[in-house]
Amino acid sequence: MSTQINRSWQMSGFGLSRLSQVTGKMPQPGPHELLVRTKAVSLNYKDRLIVDGTLIPELTFPFVPTSDAVGEIVAVGSAVSRFQVGQRVLGQVIADWPDGDAPPVLHKHTLGSSLPGMLSDYVVFGEDAAVLAPPLLSDIEAASLPIAALTAWFAMAEATKPVAGQTILIQGTGGVSLFALQFARAFGLRAIVTSSSDEKLERAKKLGAWQVINYRTRPAWDEAALELTDGLGVNHILEMVGGDNARRSLSALAASGRLSIIGLLGAMELNFPIVPFMRNRIVVQGLSIGHRRSFERMNQAIEALGIKPVIDKVFGFDEVPQALQHLEKGPFGKIVISTT
Repeated sequence: MSTQINRSWQMSGFGLSRLSQVTGKMPQPGPHELLVRTKAVSLNYKDRLIVDGTLIPELTFPFVPTSDAVGEIVAVGSAVSRFQVGQRVLGQVIADWPDGDAPPVLHKHTLGSSLPGMLSDYVVFGEDAAVLAPPLLSDIEAASLPIAALTAWFAMAEATKPVAGQTILIQGTGGVSLFALQFARAFGLRAIVTSSSDEKLERAKKLGAWQVINYRTRPAWDEAALELTDGLGVNHILEMVGGDNARRSLSALAASGRLSIIGLLGAMELNFPIVPFMRNRIVVQGLSIGHRRSFERMNQAIEALGIKPVIDKVFGFDEVPQALQHLEKGPFGKIVISTT
């Protein structure tokens, strides 16, 4: 088995021009590890930030990027007890967070950042950092779950508990946002979706959006959100942009509302006044994906609810640079790379 060729995409430096396909030996699993033949890898915006050198400027090269993959177990270590050969699994991105409180130093053991990524034919998962993939999802669909779906789920079902009839504002129509919209519909929440594209907003309506706001034609989208809620404000906002956009999120929140900080599409900092936090008793929480037990609960819910991930486009393994470039176009849903 060790003589088989393993294709990978490796970074030799920052920038797409320093990302190239290489071949090497197949990795071997340790006593508590799984050797997985990848079937599909999904991209997140943070992958492009890593490749460009924005997110982890101290990265050591060579480095294999990306963190989300589904695959089939082809070998197990001598002490593995949770899985067996032939099962289809997903990697737990924060590998040392099985349940409960997060580890003291978060992202010390994280796929695709502090640990090697998934853009390889064969990868190794720790048996305690893997979950079974939902049987009803295809490889392409299942690959989209580890970051985007789990982040939305953790924000809406673990960090807080959804209350049917309340409002949630979801910014954008990327992977996290569309999973949040599907979960909102399943939880009986009234979802408001913002986007600069009327076409995407129409598609969001078909997925269950209660109301939509085009922030290009209505830049003061916080005022629009207040109007839609009869001046009461939104109970929960998923902040995907950062920077000054957070000011509008704060303005649009109802008393005792929750602001979940998830994305940094616009800036690496948040800017907003302090007084409204105190006056309206606003809860602000940063989200960093979620633990393995929540991943398992989410997969069970996805199976029971029949939720199907929204896939924007599928690329071949030889098209990884094009796939990363496509992230800049603002996809509707997930971008996935097929490794088969």
